[in-house]
Amino acid sequence: MSRQEELYLFLHEKTAIIFKYLIKNGANPRDAEDIIQEALYKFILYIDSVDPNKAYSWLFRVAINQYYDLCRKQQKEVNVSFEDFDLVDDSFLPEEYVQQTEMKKEIYNILNRLSPLHKQLLLLKYVLGLSYKEIAQMLDLNPGTLKTYLFRARQSFKKLYEEEGKHDRD
Repeated sequence: MSRQEELYLFLHEKTAIIFKYLIKNGANPRDAEDIIQEALYKFILYIDSVDPNKAYSWLFRVAINQYYDLCRKQQKEVNVSFEDFDLVDDSFLPEEYVQQTEMKKEIYNILNRLSPLHKQLLLLKYVLGLSYKEIAQMLDLNPGTLKTYLFRARQSFKKLYEEEGKHDRD
């Protein structure tokens, strides 16, 4: 396989993951495509100055920063849409469907109350299903540091979830 083919496969695979992440964060598909295209354009422009070992994290960071810029321009909050979570199976009974929908809304509300980093980590790990290694590479983090951050993100989510449960019982 040639170097160009390897680069194409790498970019195709990684931009697909970034695209899914943008959609999960509330970007519409057209905006996500535009963001990916602009990030790839910048990658090609600056390819000589990008460390090959950090190309994925560089591409991810450029795309995310462009999304945040777009949100600021549109005065839009970066929120996870609960419709993006595939917890509901078509074979559920109506009662189960309602319960799953309520659970999705609860997860949505809690994720949007987390810090941006914690929300980002939980989406990458549990919604997109990326491995620790993939996330560490994407965010240019040491795997040990990533595990610590993910632990804290889960703890923050758990704390907010428990607080939410206390409010419901009151």
